[in-house]
Amino acid sequence: MKKYTLLCVGLCAAMAFTSCKSSESAYKKAYEKAKQYDTATQQVAPQTGEAVVAPVEAKPATETRVVDNLDNVSVRQESVSLVSGQGLSAYSVVVGSFGLLSNAEGLQQRLKDAGYNAQIVKNNDRNMYRVVATTYASKGDAVASRDQLRSTYPDAWLLYNAQ
Repeated sequence: MKKYTLLCVGLCAAMAFTSCKSSESAYKKAYEKAKQYDTATQQVAPQTGEAVVAPVEAKPATETRVVDNLDNVSVRQESVSLVSGQGLSAYSVVVGSFGLLSNAEGLQQRLKDAGYNAQIVKNNDRNMYRVVATTYASKGDAVASRDQLRSTYPDAWLLYNAQ
């Protein structure tokens, strides 16, 4: 019985190795086809001996658009109410979200000890307290602040307050 099992395993292994074809021949055929295409496109002119090259058409620029990185920055918009702090500007950097007010107050105190004017806002729809580290009127300043805060708070995100 052991000999029969060993023979079957060996036969299966041999079939597995022989059924795996190398794709080297496929690469070789593709290379030869590409080389043949290149030589067909670079036909030699009979009188001059130089290669024939198609002229390049230059198109004038009809539209120029300057795109800054701020177009690609994602911003969440939520309806929030101020719980603790001085007030929000249009763009705020949120560094923490909590279900309990005491947890949000702990993070707010740590941020205040670090020199930030931290605030707490509440999203009544989700019943979550958001801890705002900084708040700015312009999106560019808020993005710069968020990027700086991500070294300590990697999940920092931007909140847009339309009020």
